[in-house]
Amino acid sequence: MFSKVAINNRGAVAARVIRSLRALGVKSVVFCSEADQNLPYVKEADEFVVIGPPAPKDSYLNHDRVLAALAETKATALHPGYGFLAEDALFARKLKKAQVTFIGPKISHLEVFGDKVKSLTEMRGRGLPVNPATGILKGTIEERVQEVEKIGFPVLVKPAGGGGGIGMIPVLTQDKLAAALETAASQALRGFGRDEVYAERLLPNPRHVEFQIIGDGQDCFSLFERDCSIQRRRQKIVEEAGAPFLDRELLTNFGAQAAQVMASFGYNSVGTVETLYAAATGFGFLEVNPRLQVESAVTEEITGFDLVAAQIKLAAGLKLTDLPPAPKTPSGRAIEARVYAEDSRRFLPSPGKLTVYRPPSGSGIRVETGFVEGATVTPFYDPMVAQVIAHGQDRAEAISRLKTALDQFEIEGIKTNLIFLKALLEYPPFLEGRFGVNLSEALLAEPSYQAQWSK
Repeated sequence: MFSKVAINNRGAVAARVIRSLRALGVKSVVFCSEADQNLPYVKEADEFVVIGPPAPKDSYLNHDRVLAALAETKATALHPGYGFLAEDALFARKLKKAQVTFIGPKISHLEVFGDKVKSLTEMRGRGLPVNPATGILKGTIEERVQEVEKIGFPVLVKPAGGGGGIGMIPVLTQDKLAAALETAASQALRGFGRDEVYAERLLPNPRHVEFQIIGDGQDCFSLFERDCSIQRRRQKIVEEAGAPFLDRELLTNFGAQAAQVMASFGYNSVGTVETLYAAATGFGFLEVNPRLQVESAVTEEITGFDLVAAQIKLAAGLKLTDLPPAPKTPSGRAIEARVYAEDSRRFLPSPGKLTVYRPPSGSGIRVETGFVEGATVTPFYDPMVAQVIAHGQDRAEAISRLKTALDQFEIEGIKTNLIFLKALLEYPPFLEGRFGVNLSEALLAEPSYQAQWSK
């Protein structure tokens, strides 16, 4: 096991990694920006190092600053959390050269799964069903348009690298495609440093279902699945484990198939196989996230599995047999709501000081956060301030507990999306299983929801 692990991330994920390291008896050192150095999780670590100014490019994303902090602290491994450098193959190569263990998959896996077109090709070749998609679009704008036309409209134009909804543009008709390709390429270049884009068939209103995979380089297993269909701006906002209103045998069989395919890569970490599901076509592979996910906490709630500890143990060379046995059936249901510093009308960021900040508690409630009352939500990072997770014997109990928890969450000083989240949990299509990735737009358009803003 490692003697000291560095954490190059922030907020709730950093706090979560610190807890897992402490339980394993491993010392932690948090790398933080100047904007984050006074947040409570920083002081919970055994050490912390301020690695640069608030802007991510000058701190969390700066290879040289992170490597210098590793040398200074003599950490023997680095946990990248999610986002920032978690999928950066070049950074992982630099860590290997510095003889620091990257707590994540092999570099070759980062290279394959970090390129969405390459991963689509690989998965298709290994027998996993894949939605129709182009390769990386090249040539003149006319040639790129012609290539997209081969898969038919509507399509979703996407960056070949990166994620989080950045640069994803739905295109319903051919006349809108050229402008969308140029816009997506520009956004991809700003967000991920490369302007390569591709297109995939846009399903009308699919479910977004992802399968939690754990592997040790030889074997893999699936630790059930999560439904992540509730999104805004193509970013997840509510997640459930397991996926509701889908046949358990269907889910189990696809999870086993996904695990088998990941094992064929020699996958050796904790990762997620993401799919889009439609009743007419079944599951279609979307992408692999070869890292910890924000929503992995709901999987922990229905399995009792510490996914962060599993990551650390696998990176240290342990095998699946050294981990707790995987449960054969889920224990109840869990649902998570991401609480953001943003208004509930247009989902625009709302940074500011948390003059009142009192997270909920109670039976079946878990809160992951990096903030306390008096802290400031800055404009430099993702505006998520907390994840509220509720566990229950069934979906109805989990939803009821989450509703109560959100009602109890006291936040002042910033605008939040709490109004939206609470409306969602009472929205009949959500409760009855009549939903897909477009549900947020449907709720926002409801007259009863819009009427709240005229009071």
